[in-house]
Amino acid sequence: MGPPPGFPPGPPPSPRPWQSLTPAEREMLAPLADKWNSFPPDRQARMLQRAREWNSLPPEQRAEMRQRIEQWQKMTPQQREQARENTRRFQELPPAERERLHAAFQHFQQLPPDQRQELMRQWHEEMHDAPPPFGGPHGPGPHGLPPEFPPGPPRH
Repeated sequence: MGPPPGFPPGPPPSPRPWQSLTPAEREMLAPLADKWNSFPPDRQARMLQRAREWNSLPPEQRAEMRQRIEQWQKMTPQQREQARENTRRFQELPPAERERLHAAFQHFQQLPPDQRQELMRQWHEEMHDAPPPFGGPHGPGPHGLPPEFPPGPPRH
């Protein structure tokens, strides 16, 4: 992955042998220990950066992200592909529509679980028992919500 557009490329990263990592870096990247030295330097650099970013997150955010990772891992290849397609479609929407859907999803997330479940049930009935937009049991995400679901903040 290169630099952002408009920035000159920097020098390529140097390989970082596993033993050259700090104890904290080795702890963060422990699941990759046996493969680390086989990774290209740019991949090592990206993983180190992500590990540092992960470590800087508050514990609540890390727990939420772990849950999302676990959900992703439980998805079938078809469900993952549907999620990617939903993300692509969402990114193609005009910015105002993306913001409206994001606000509606945030509103949905703030509802008590029983109200979320009821809205999801109603939505699935209206969609003729179609699978959730992400194809999983965890309900809709902002990428696949129909315009009227959930009832978000009033539009002016």
